[in-house]
Amino acid sequence: MKEFVITEAQAETAVLVGLITPEQNERKTNEYLDELEFLATTAGAVTVRRFTQRVGGPSQTSYVGKGKLDEIRAFIAAEEDADREIGMVIFDDELSAKQLRNIESVLKVKILDRTSLILDIFAMRAQTANAKTQVELAQYRYMLPRLQRLWTHLERQGGGSGSGGGKGSVGLRGPGETQLEMDRRIILNRMSLLKQRLADIDRQKSTQRSNRGRMIRVALVGYTNVGKSTLMNLLAKSEVFAENKLFATLDTTVRKVIIDNLPFLLSDTVGFIRKLPTDLIESFKSTLDEVREADLLVHVVDISHPDFEEQIRVVDKTLADLGCADKPSMIIFNKIDAYTFTPKDDDDLTPATRENTPLPDLMKTWMAKLNGDCLFISARERTNIDELRTALYTRVRELHVQKYPYNDFLFQHYEENDDEK
Repeated sequence: MKEFVITEAQAETAVLVGLITPEQNERKTNEYLDELEFLATTAGAVTVRRFTQRVGGPSQTSYVGKGKLDEIRAFIAAEEDADREIGMVIFDDELSAKQLRNIESVLKVKILDRTSLILDIFAMRAQTANAKTQVELAQYRYMLPRLQRLWTHLERQGGGSGSGGGKGSVGLRGPGETQLEMDRRIILNRMSLLKQRLADIDRQKSTQRSNRGRMIRVALVGYTNVGKSTLMNLLAKSEVFAENKLFATLDTTVRKVIIDNLPFLLSDTVGFIRKLPTDLIESFKSTLDEVREADLLVHVVDISHPDFEEQIRVVDKTLADLGCADKPSMIIFNKIDAYTFTPKDDDDLTPATRENTPLPDLMKTWMAKLNGDCLFISARERTNIDELRTALYTRVRELHVQKYPYNDFLFQHYEENDDEK
């Protein structure tokens, strides 16, 4: 059986491929490819070229059309002639086994899709046994329907268990099918074992959560790389790993935070992303249970990102998929120190966009209707952090009194003592 192992990527060169469709215009495709390039960089690859094609939809056999595939192959060949080898071609959507097989047969290089690239990064980032187990299960979920592609080398064998061995003979087909079924059973058995491990971990974590005492749980959620871990470090005075790369945090970290004598639990969770593989969402169920069981969601947004509103929609949809859409929440616009815009010319009568709107004007749009559930901060520069602490205190206290009403006298006692001081 071909072993399915993902190791840390070397500094390989990569080509990116995306589609422009009626549902995804050129600007959106370029934004997705920007993110795909960031993913490739996080995995250790260097992007040297992008290819896009305007089509009605992806080809069922090769994702892009034959002409575009030949164009990509010609570019790879030209680079090879110039002693610049292309290490991989990365496609911006998940590819089927048939698409992968056909593309590989033409391009003759390593082919990745967005899902396998994200799995690559998750495998690199996983540190604990829990995260490693979840990533391994997601890898096998991805691999199972693509097993047949791993055995295409059998098509080139000249014989089999039968006496014929010619093209299309039963003798040639038999060993491949037998081996394929053996591999399926091995993978299914391994997946069953991993699921059992995760169920055991889930029970342990549920016990841990039930033993955390009568404290409100607050979960930081948001798109990947919006500054959740930096904010966690600031509020909890902890040292959660934070880096300007995608998916720097895989394992949920929980810390006790005290604001004005009011304790609560704050958790930092894995970031979401567009086109997040469903296998990952399913495999990371035990990690995402911190989100499901939170009393308050703090949605952190990178307001300096040109497409932050789309990122908000992605996170909201993911939360809805997790059954958390109705939870109490507040939205924190982070990285106001990095916000930039290009002023419009006086004679420019086109509608204002995010790119040409000053931050104070942007804050007066739909965000103004959120009132106290919306704050603008810079975790890195510690701007408006006191306001954030005050807002968190107010929301956590309200939730605590609702959940544990008999403890309300404690807050009154704290406040009376503070007044005396």
